[in-house]
Amino acid sequence: MRSSWLERVNVGSNMKLCLPLLLPLLFYQHLWSPALANSCPKDCTCQVQDSVFCFSRKETKMPSEVTTTTKNLYVFKNGIESLSQEDFLELENLEMLDLSQNKLTELPDHVFEPLSSLHNLDLSANQIVHISKDSFAGLEHLERLYLYSNLIESIHPAAFDGLQQLLELKLQGNKLTIMPALKMPHLLLLDLRFNSIPSPEPNDLQTPKLESLKLGGLGLSSLDEELLGGFKNLHELDISNNQLTTFPGVLREVRGLVSLSLAGNPMGPLKWEDFEKLSELQELDISNLSLQGLPETLPQLFPHLQRLTVAENPFNCLCNLAWFPSWLRIKQIHLSRTEETRCHFPPFNSGKVLERLSHREFGCPVTTTVTTRTVKTTAIPPAPITNLPSTTHEVIPGKPSDNPSTETGNDPPPPTPSSTIDPDLRSTFCPPNICLNGGTCWLDNKRRFECICPPGTLGRYCEKEEDPLPHTEDPTLPEPEITAILVTSSSILLDLHQYIDMRPQIRGVKLTYKNLSGLDKRAKHLNIPASYPEYTIRGLQQNSTYSVCASPLGEPEDEDRVCIESQTISQQLTPTGARLEDPKLTTMLIPAVAILLLLVLVAVAVGVACYMHKKKPKVHQELECDPSQVELEGLENGELPQKQEIISCPSTTQNGGLDYEVPLMQDHCTANNNKNSFKPSYF
Repeated sequence: MRSSWLERVNVGSNMKLCLPLLLPLLFYQHLWSPALANSCPKDCTCQVQDSVFCFSRKETKMPSEVTTTTKNLYVFKNGIESLSQEDFLELENLEMLDLSQNKLTELPDHVFEPLSSLHNLDLSANQIVHISKDSFAGLEHLERLYLYSNLIESIHPAAFDGLQQLLELKLQGNKLTIMPALKMPHLLLLDLRFNSIPSPEPNDLQTPKLESLKLGGLGLSSLDEELLGGFKNLHELDISNNQLTTFPGVLREVRGLVSLSLAGNPMGPLKWEDFEKLSELQELDISNLSLQGLPETLPQLFPHLQRLTVAENPFNCLCNLAWFPSWLRIKQIHLSRTEETRCHFPPFNSGKVLERLSHREFGCPVTTTVTTRTVKTTAIPPAPITNLPSTTHEVIPGKPSDNPSTETGNDPPPPTPSSTIDPDLRSTFCPPNICLNGGTCWLDNKRRFECICPPGTLGRYCEKEEDPLPHTEDPTLPEPEITAILVTSSSILLDLHQYIDMRPQIRGVKLTYKNLSGLDKRAKHLNIPASYPEYTIRGLQQNSTYSVCASPLGEPEDEDRVCIESQTISQQLTPTGARLEDPKLTTMLIPAVAILLLLVLVAVAVGVACYMHKKKPKVHQELECDPSQVELEGLENGELPQKQEIISCPSTTQNGGLDYEVPLMQDHCTANNNKNSFKPSYF
């Protein structure tokens, strides 16, 4: 008995020691117990602690059985049509509520009042029309309120009075015509873009700590100087897509701006001196301002620039813009919307991506001719360098030097700055622009011009650019998934075999193409069945660069997207006015005439044969002498194609370049004469 009692005592003491270690395990087992898993609302997931995700439930009501410990509730894209206060009872711990992409048309008064701890509320992409006085009653701790992409026409003047802790308010993309008065002492971000409200006045925005103000797309023709001048902490300003015809003078007085967007305003040519007091900018958007070039003083104007947007401008990619790509690389400036930043002129650069042009493609001269001149004795440096030869040594670019090392073919040693010549004299003796690609001209002790080349360039005048990567084909690299196998002046034939073979589960391919070098850059979409491994896009503009992207049909376009670029050729007119799709066709003129004569002979032979057999039955005449059977296609392969029924198909040409889905799969119609390997599946 004594031993058993001692054993019980030892067991009890061991349990006391192990209890702190067992409690977390027991809590974890309870947390993930089947009972807790069953408490997750229907058609929702609760894999993250304190969070409930209800995505695409296709329900018109809020999910029930949400636990009281939930802090984050995501109910987006569900089809919810109405809310009631009962939907949020006992959810006082909720901090995040996402109700975006539903079908809400109104917000009942005091509907969110039970959510006393709510910090973030997302009601974007619904169909809300009006915000009443008590729509957000009880949300005293709310910090972020997103109401963008709704149909809001009116907001009660006192709707936001109780939201004293609000930091962000997004109202863009609505139908507001009156600016709601905002008295928010802590508001940092206000987005009012793409509404129909006039320019806000100082009394409308009593937000002293505002850091980001977005007024794009409001149709503003001017800015209230008193309004912007009252913000002492404004860092980001978006006034894009308005009707501003001149640079707003008030911007010269705004201090501390880090981000500025002027895009899409009819300002005309910019005066770069207007930006002299905006040297702190780190992000600048000057896209769609009809700019033809950029000044070389841009790096000095914006020494802290990190992100630049200059898309949709008709740039003249000539030598005076050759500095721009190298500056982007050296300073590591991020060029936003790179694919939309292209050259407009000259024709050989039209449609090319500006950032990817090499120095030689800007048409800069590769050699510079310097006029020979004799240096007078009065220009000889003073006493410290009297040991120089008395005769001058003139160097003419492109002419061999008298240096023996040059005559033997050995390159001279790299130039080094001479310490015995005054830099002022050195700059006087150096002809202007003798060194290319940013090279520095030096006059050595023998009074020869030499160039110190920056990294990435070489040559006597730094005229050559080093190629960091040898142009060798790697056999291990996979073949491109889509390719353009035939390009004419108005069509591009795509090879989609590999793209479709790598995705056997897709129903079809969505093609998106747009003209990158034309005025209309809106994308056009085509739905192609998976049974079309080759497809021809027709009706294109000649001598234009097109971007063509393929993505699986029925899936988000950004996922699994593959793109290529191809340029249509230009039509040329012969002296007789005949159009040639390719200059190589001129060499085929004689064979073409021979083939034409052969076809004439064949037609004559067929006519003779028909005449000789005119007494045969009518059926036989139709079978043997039907001229519709003589098709040009198939003669190259030595066989005639099978006769097919001619069916009039609706045109698939886009209406005025509008962006909409084009149904290409018509009964018995092969769209654009594209090839199908077997009968297509229509959908």
